[in-house]
Amino acid sequence: MAKRDWDEYFMKIAEVVASMATCDRKHVGAVIVVNKTVVSTGFNGAPRGMPHCDDVGHELKDMGGRQSCVRTVHGEANALVQAARSGAKVEGGTLYTTASPCYDCLKLIINAGITRVVCKEFYASRYGMSGEMENFAKASGVQLVFLPSPLQESENEPTTKS
Repeated sequence: MAKRDWDEYFMKIAEVVASMATCDRKHVGAVIVVNKTVVSTGFNGAPRGMPHCDDVGHELKDMGGRQSCVRTVHGEANALVQAARSGAKVEGGTLYTTASPCYDCLKLIINAGITRVVCKEFYASRYGMSGEMENFAKASGVQLVFLPSPLQESENEPTTKS
């Protein structure tokens, strides 16, 4: 078995965190890492003490021509809030997320001092701003990385003839 790298390791943790999400429209998990140490995690769900989508249904609003659930706090935002609640320093850290952050979450990530965001997949989020989010990250100095999918990895691997 080949040795996995740190990005793969922390993304696997983000995938487990995503399984805790309480809005079934999209399960997203986020992990904040500083110096190869997990300092916070977050998943998308209702604010503390509020009813969850999985229990009472979605609170959908039209945002940028698409229906978005406004009941939930995004996984990236929850990871940042958890870090703040516990007093964990995130500046200079890396945020791993199972879906690319929306424009609002990216602004929070930038202001928190996160310098690198590693995404499992690109997600066309609300406001129709997903494509612009990549340019915004670059302009802010935040490195945005997308991990290759297993399909992409197999396409890049040399083939051997038997």
